[in-house]
Amino acid sequence: MRREVAKSEQDVQLVRDRAARNQARLDAGQGSAKDLQALQHELASLARRQSELEDLELEVMERSEALDAKVVQLDADREELAARLATLESERDAALADLAAEETKVGSGRADIVAGIGAELAELYEKIRASSGGLAAAELKHRRCGGCRLELNNVDLSRIRSAAPDEVVRCEECRRIMIRTAESGL
Repeated sequence: MRREVAKSEQDVQLVRDRAARNQARLDAGQGSAKDLQALQHELASLARRQSELEDLELEVMERSEALDAKVVQLDADREELAARLATLESERDAALADLAAEETKVGSGRADIVAGIGAELAELYEKIRASSGGLAAAELKHRRCGGCRLELNNVDLSRIRSAAPDEVVRCEECRRIMIRTAESGL
């Protein structure tokens, strides 16, 4: 757009310079009457051409100013978005730090729990956890498995009901370890 403005200014200046030379020749009165009349006609043509070129130059300058204003607005928007991004990144980093702290807090007692339940059950738990998206044990609540959310049939409920309290019971559908509580519906 700046090149277009510069070209428009250059075109107008060329016409002005030629008109000034022709006017100087006309004012000097050099040449025949026919030549002076041709110079007057050319000056009128140059004046019209200069007017047209100046109108074009104004249009180009208006477009250029509109685009400059748009660039300023886009720069402001970019700065606003950069600030928002920085804010969101700091919030994300704070949330990640909180999660890391919570993970450390929750995981701190894990070694004691694993020692209390035995290596075989801990190994089964880790195997199920790896194959089922991180959730290896699910609560049995109101006859539904908390892992797959399916309601258990009467045969499965009877099998779970008759199992010893310390026996590991698994869901037939999702294979997760089922945790029995008072709300299990047994």
